[in-house]
Amino acid sequence: MTIKLMATHTILTMFALLMAAHFKSISSTNLPPKDDQDLRLAMEEMQKANYFTFVMLLNMLPLDPKFLANVTFLMPNDRMLSKTVIPENAVSNFLHRHSIPSPLIFEHLLYIPTGSVLPSLMPEYLMNVSNGGGRRSFVLNNVKIISPNICTIGSSIRCHGIDGVLNPESNISLHTCSNTMVPVPPPPSSVAPPPLLPPPPPSPVPFFSSPEDDFPVPAPLPADSSQHISGSSKLSLGRKVLKSMATILVPLMIGVSI
Repeated sequence: MTIKLMATHTILTMFALLMAAHFKSISSTNLPPKDDQDLRLAMEEMQKANYFTFVMLLNMLPLDPKFLANVTFLMPNDRMLSKTVIPENAVSNFLHRHSIPSPLIFEHLLYIPTGSVLPSLMPEYLMNVSNGGGRRSFVLNNVKIISPNICTIGSSIRCHGIDGVLNPESNISLHTCSNTMVPVPPPPSSVAPPPLLPPPPPSPVPFFSSPEDDFPVPAPLPADSSQHISGSSKLSLGRKVLKSMATILVPLMIGVSI
């Protein structure tokens, strides 16, 4: 009798231990892992600031290790997201594009000068910085930070509200980005500019072609120009003088002879 009681007690003890282990495994699988604490705190802060749609997008995906720590979220507000069509298979890219792989409060961002480039969690998607030095003059690509420092409780996640949605395609490539963040000037043209032409020579004295031959002759000069009288003109004048003298002398000679 004693042996049967001991055997029954042993079986019940083993059954109780198995059930306890089973319930413990179930409860452990239902509880979220401890390393997502910062993300859960950040999502609570997002909801308090009325960024419910962005939180919904985070909940649509399986837990992404890149979102658990060392990240800054750039969050469009609900009104902006209501105007944006995001396919289900593009949610991950959308969130990666709106994330910086470093926890940066707004005061840290203000130290980044204009012309610098910030990376995102999406490979090869870069954000150009335009820093006006004010609370509402910090621009990343086509969006402006309008609600800074929404997530501050956690140790490694920060988030800021922006006034729009980042364009899917960045206008910056890794080939044009340098360590000094200096804009690359456009390459010089391979075609050399044409040389300057010399000034045209002065126009020559116009010539007129004679119908009898092909040799050019100078253009006639004005009639009142006494400095440029040709030889033929002088000869014609001499003949007229001789004719006049003959007309006067002939009658005189006849009269003398009579």
